[in-house]
Amino acid sequence: MNTAEKSLRYLVDKWLAPAPQAQIRVLRFGYMREDRRRYVLVEASATNGSHAIFFFRHDDGCWCVFPPQTGRHSMNDDQRAA
Repeated sequence: MNTAEKSLRYLVDKWLAPAPQAQIRVLRFGYMREDRRRYVLVEASATNGSHAIFFFRHDDGCWCVFPPQTGRHSMNDDQRAA
């Protein structure tokens, strides 16, 4: 998939489909507590109401509407032998 198709700007246009008169603004941004990955809450408001969506930055630098998976615990060979 093209990296530009996972940019924050592309996803805001795709998911919030702002009309020409709509106002786009960032309501909140920061790092998730568990793994310090970035998130952004973006709102599109127009005369017919407003919508907001969280966007999450993944390890490959792409933005998505779902959070990245956190590292899972796995057993190594020593633990399996025990």
